[in-house]
Amino acid sequence: MRIDILTLFPQFFSTPLDNAIFRRAKDKELVDFSIYNIRDYTHDKHHVVDDYPFGGGAGMLLKPEPVFEALEDALKDRRINGEVIPIILTTPQGQAFSQPLAYQLAQHQRVVILCGHYEGVDDRVREHLVTHEISVGDYVLSGGELPALVIADALVRLLPGVLGSEESAAADSHSDGLLEYPQFTRPADFRGWKVPDILLSGNHAKISAWRREQSILKTARRRPDLLDRVSLTAKEKKWLDSLLRDNTVLPATFHDGV
Repeated sequence: MRIDILTLFPQFFSTPLDNAIFRRAKDKELVDFSIYNIRDYTHDKHHVVDDYPFGGGAGMLLKPEPVFEALEDALKDRRINGEVIPIILTTPQGQAFSQPLAYQLAQHQRVVILCGHYEGVDDRVREHLVTHEISVGDYVLSGGELPALVIADALVRLLPGVLGSEESAAADSHSDGLLEYPQFTRPADFRGWKVPDILLSGNHAKISAWRREQSILKTARRRPDLLDRVSLTAKEKKWLDSLLRDNTVLPATFHDGV
């Protein structure tokens, strides 16, 4: 995969993209990054990239000319093998970034991320260039560089061969719509806090059922909004409904017959 990032602050990416999962993916030649400085595509001595909005209002907007020229330089062709290349604008007005969207974008051979700034961009950029407008949360950041790294990280870790185990990405929180189950490592007894016996039992079927149950329970407690998008069995729904009605903190297990 190739990821192109258009930004006003290219130096922001030098350290993150040379470490951790990005470094591993680059070393394995599974991903290639190209950073474009939008200021390089201005034609005045001060490299001005922003201007006041027509009609008045607070703040400044990214001008369309340098953005269009930077993107046209990055993309000589908007398609690869007949496939439209996603061009992402990081913006608080965009759709919420999610694991399903990450999976969708990770299927492409190339992705372009335009880092939003100021009060936004000239709307002609949105209308004629951008294919996806993405927000990483309902809060305000000083620029689109951090969201660009968040998106890039989510995509890169989905590429086959990047993680040590292909099961790692599949087991992550949000991969199946649920939050991830609790996990433990050695020692089995730390300061009197013991690992659940079932995880030491060696019974993989019961361990799998316990993990599913814990994922559902954690999601119900912390992110109940996610449950509307999760496919639960009739047995799971009945078990969860009983817990919610009783406001049970430590539930019985549905795989034990509840």
